[in-house]
Amino acid sequence: MCDICVMNKVKERMLSRRGFFTAAAATGAAAAMTTVSAPRAMAAGHGEVTDMTHTLSGEFPTYSGEPGFAAEKKFSFDPDGYNLMELTISEHTGTHIDAPLHFSADGASVDEIPVTSLVAPLCVIDIAARAEEDADAQVTPEDIKAWIDANGEIPENACIAMHSGWGGKTGSDAFRGFDGEAMHFPGFHIDAANMLMEETGAQSIAVDTLSLDHGPSADFAVHYAWLPTGRFGIECLANLDRVPASGATIVIGAPKHEGGTGGPARIFVMA
Repeated sequence: MCDICVMNKVKERMLSRRGFFTAAAATGAAAAMTTVSAPRAMAAGHGEVTDMTHTLSGEFPTYSGEPGFAAEKKFSFDPDGYNLMELTISEHTGTHIDAPLHFSADGASVDEIPVTSLVAPLCVIDIAARAEEDADAQVTPEDIKAWIDANGEIPENACIAMHSGWGGKTGSDAFRGFDGEAMHFPGFHIDAANMLMEETGAQSIAVDTLSLDHGPSADFAVHYAWLPTGRFGIECLANLDRVPASGATIVIGAPKHEGGTGGPARIFVMA
């Protein structure tokens, strides 16, 4: 059968079934109204889900300043019978993962990150007040100690996230903070990264900024220390102001392309 014949058959079938699916969706929505608010996956005490992912677009700011995402529409429902876009994406654009391979010669690629590391206890270290006064603020060992004093020991396999308040700046030049010579935004201090590696079982660190290292960094010390150990990072998280400092679970929808150094991820928190 010719390609156009196949497409016409598919289109006719889709159009004829549209009424069925519309009715089915309405019935499903009505049924959903009678169920409990939390899905069964959160039976362990979590009652809310928060999206931690920025919407990816060509306008989202990047570390280099160059666009990292483009979408070209290849097919449209009218006249093709379906919609399809072709995407061009830099791995390190938007809310994304830094795999160990990103800053090591032979580290694990993003498809090799164990799935057991992608569902983790979330520990949020809030430095937003300090960052408001100093765009180059960093998470320090003292911040980690203060978190432990307030919340208890850092759980095994934890994700340690820096909340700097930068998640709300993505629509302005302040997100990159470029002054013509260097960028200015918060990140982890190398001493904090070393403390987490030496004294805890944390497997990932996360930031609401463009880099695990703070903006003025010229040596990427945190990247070079953290990633080659098999741990991974998350950059450009959203909504850290909406989740608790402890007790929540982060779910990291990592991409799985062969040999990837990272990639955009859909990330959410159950609390």
